[in-house]
Amino acid sequence: MPISTKLQRCSWALGSELEQIYHDTEWGVPLHEDKKLFELITLEGAQAGLSWATVLNKRENYRTLFDGFEVEKIACYDSRKIESLLTNPGIIRNRLKVESTITNARAFIALQNEFGSFDAFIWQFTEGKPIVNQWQGVENIPSRTELSDRLSKQLKKRGFRFVGTTICYAFMQATGMINDHIVDCFRYHQC
Repeated sequence: MPISTKLQRCSWALGSELEQIYHDTEWGVPLHEDKKLFELITLEGAQAGLSWATVLNKRENYRTLFDGFEVEKIACYDSRKIESLLTNPGIIRNRLKVESTITNARAFIALQNEFGSFDAFIWQFTEGKPIVNQWQGVENIPSRTELSDRLSKQLKKRGFRFVGTTICYAFMQATGMINDHIVDCFRYHQC
């Protein structure tokens, strides 16, 4: 699908076809499926210090190499699996990020056991409904808020890694907990 310029979009989505597709079909849509939530929190952590385009370009490799983001399988990864992952150029080969995925899988399962689902845990921060902002341009969108500070603190307290406040804010945007499409974006009212 070629990049379409006919519709008004958030400016960050104009860099590539992959970014446009992600923006037009996923970003900001309220998400409640634990497996997909784990995928996004993993990818947001992998993105730290890099561009989202880099992560999107490696997303399919992540899905393959991390067993389709089956959290129970990832929680059982051992040092041999970690070394195998670190030799594969299809993902971001940062040891701390790879190891955090395993640590996070274990913490994710603990949260599922405590709250019934990861979804139930995270959506309590927005009282079960999206926060709809009214930004005129992407330059107005913050990189963190008090809410992302609280989510980050709670995730860290429960053993998660690579979940700083900026990562948490991006995660909340991606999962539709926060609608940060600019008001002129065609997706603003759809989300």
